[in-house]
Amino acid sequence: MVAGSTLGTLVIAAAASLFMAWAIGAGSSGSTPFAPAVGANAISVMRAGFFVGILGLLGAVLQGANVTETVGSGLVLFPDGGGLSAIAATIALLTAAVLVATGVFTGYPIATAFTVTGAVVGVGLAMGGQPAWPKYQQIVALWVGTPFVGSGVAYATARLLRTENVRERLSIGGLAGLVGVLLANVEFTGLGPDGGPGALSVALARTFEGGTGGRALVSLVLGLLVATLVWYDIREHGERAQRRFLLVMGGLVAFSAGGSQVGLAIGPLLPLLDTFTVPIVAVLLGGGIGLLAGSWTGAPRMIKALSQDYSSLGPRRSIAALIPSFMIAQTAVFFGLPVSFNEIIVFSIIGSGAAAGGGSVSGEKMGKTVLAWVASLGLALGLGYGVFSAVAIL
Repeated sequence: MVAGSTLGTLVIAAAASLFMAWAIGAGSSGSTPFAPAVGANAISVMRAGFFVGILGLLGAVLQGANVTETVGSGLVLFPDGGGLSAIAATIALLTAAVLVATGVFTGYPIATAFTVTGAVVGVGLAMGGQPAWPKYQQIVALWVGTPFVGSGVAYATARLLRTENVRERLSIGGLAGLVGVLLANVEFTGLGPDGGPGALSVALARTFEGGTGGRALVSLVLGLLVATLVWYDIREHGERAQRRFLLVMGGLVAFSAGGSQVGLAIGPLLPLLDTFTVPIVAVLLGGGIGLLAGSWTGAPRMIKALSQDYSSLGPRRSIAALIPSFMIAQTAVFFGLPVSFNEIIVFSIIGSGAAAGGGSVSGEKMGKTVLAWVASLGLALGLGYGVFSAVAIL
């Protein structure tokens, strides 16, 4: 039997986790995936908030385990192999949630990954844990590389779509085929041989006993199928088909956001749940519901900020922004690394806008946004360390 005080602190930590999930849903995971589609007038702000909530919930359940484990036990190392205490988890979650919620209500996108990572590391070090330097190197490499990869791929994609020598149905169809190949190799919970994570291509290859060669063949077939469907749709329906493909890409990014961002909300709780027999799927579901609630109640404000304040996008530039966003997001999910969807989308928008002559990105807005990202990391780390140290003394 668990002591009452332990159960009580766990309830408080769980409430803080749900608040964090709401703040994430209202902020990064709820606003960024469909912002380019809203900017291209492919979907309304309210409908975008509705669909991103549903897709984020699915992503949380089907892909949320990797990042959740990293946030829960991979950011700070303890000699006994344990994790954050209930009080430490509560302080970390509340610190990060307040910062993210402040960004939501002021209209500036705070990078959730920065705030949660900083808060968790801060309280972990205050507890006497040791820095996980190899993991930090991976995370920093992702954070630093995202602006260059995101903007670079978005720029090249937008240039391709603007090339007059290549017909639009061929260029977009080819890009859709690439997305199909990537999607065939994305891991989902339940597709592995033991019921764990596994890719669709691997599962189908295993069914037909195709081995490694079978996986490549399945990926190629699925990619060609997607490319053919999109090519035919664009040939028959033109710009309407572009907007449909844009919405599909927004949905894939929203799904990926749920798989990544839920770990930021519920990861600190994992060490506390070792005492209880709570399945990880149930925890992911609870976090996903928190994301959904945030997307439905708070995301429209941030969607408007990103779609209108940063740039006015057409369908082609929006597609160019979402393709690298999907690629980077799934890479982060695969390696279990926390990533900022605000950072991904904003720099992808900049890259696609540069291909069209710069777009209408506000330099002042971008400067304040980047400053908020950097400040949120340091502030969350300092507050997490300081608040826990003060509570420990009391």
